[in-house]
Amino acid sequence: MILDKDSLQEILITLKKNKLRSFLTAFGVFWGIFMLVIMLGAGRGLQNGVTGDFSKLASNAVFMWTRSTSIPYQGLPKGRRFRMNTDDAEAIKRSIPEVDKIAPRIELANSEGMNNVTRGLKTGTFDVFGDYPDYIHIRLMDMTKGRFLNNLDMERRRKVAVIGNRVYQELYEASEDPLGTYIEINGVYFQVVGVFNIDDLGEEDQDDLKRVYVPLTTFQQSFNYGRNIGWLSLTAKPGIPVSEVKDEVVKLLSIRHKISPEDTRAFGYWNTEQEFNKVTMLFTGINFLIWFVGTFTLIAGVIGVSNIMLIVVKERTKEIGIRRAVGATPSRIMRQIISESVLLTSFSGYWGLTFGVVTLEGVSRFLGKGNSGQTMFTNPTVDFNIALVALGVLILSGIVAGLIPARRAVAVKPVDAIRIE
Repeated sequence: MILDKDSLQEILITLKKNKLRSFLTAFGVFWGIFMLVIMLGAGRGLQNGVTGDFSKLASNAVFMWTRSTSIPYQGLPKGRRFRMNTDDAEAIKRSIPEVDKIAPRIELANSEGMNNVTRGLKTGTFDVFGDYPDYIHIRLMDMTKGRFLNNLDMERRRKVAVIGNRVYQELYEASEDPLGTYIEINGVYFQVVGVFNIDDLGEEDQDDLKRVYVPLTTFQQSFNYGRNIGWLSLTAKPGIPVSEVKDEVVKLLSIRHKISPEDTRAFGYWNTEQEFNKVTMLFTGINFLIWFVGTFTLIAGVIGVSNIMLIVVKERTKEIGIRRAVGATPSRIMRQIISESVLLTSFSGYWGLTFGVVTLEGVSRFLGKGNSGQTMFTNPTVDFNIALVALGVLILSGIVAGLIPARRAVAVKPVDAIRIE
């Protein structure tokens, strides 16, 4: 809908006749689109914060551990404790082709938080794990120096270690190169081959960087753990739900350790795919609620525009009658009324959209400066395509808001309109 200079001037004069009414009408639309943008941005920020934790883990992984049996089976009593071992991991690799990566692991016992890692005169208390090389594909991390564990480390039982960034900070000077140096873990020396970091960790997750990883085979031999493991993690091949793979793994382990097929408490597990799907469904519902509330808030503003245009048409009935009498066509009258409605709606909607985006940008920068790690609210933004759709909906809403008053304007006969005082 193209406005010429005269039509635009006429619309502005009409709006200026009652500035307060025009302002309040425009503010209704402004507030509707502003709140929609703010709610969408807040929803996205909350979603980014919650799902950010999943970005540090493979999205199709499951972590499994053993618990006490709850059902007697094959002459074995209820409440029996059992442990998985590295033979179980090899059996899973052979028997279940749907498994992509598998990483059994074990943690070094550390009583009462005693210092367990030493380098020269510096000591510290850190979590020490025996792991498979595949673990880096499950717990995603960045190698800032050196490398992670590899298969040769496992085969040759090399005494090598990969340390977290916090371990490096506590045991080394800031400019010191840790690669090739040795640390002592419970009396056994290991050569450092890598340092890892994990981006965007919050303060509560910094303990993840106070870890030391050594080859599982070396760990078992050095600390007399035999072939036992504490738990295992695995991922499914692309396109295969990890929940199905987990069920197959449980069946296999139940047979190997004589666990009743009906015993649902013998194994504990945590499924990242399942948890991620729960979060996704939750935010789908939240986004629907945001759009529902925001849309009706916007509709309320558009209805206000339509009501005001009805009042404007009533006030200008005589003027419209005169224009009709001197030759103005009904389409010309309708175009004038609709143009006024579209201009009022689009102008106020544009500024509502702009202020909403600016507000979200300010909040995002404030959060970026005030928080050094991952939080529950991160990067609140609105997709550009959604902003364009909202603006298009506003223009369409302006047309709809002006359509009823415009039809009312041309429905009055010119003779009757001129007689109205």
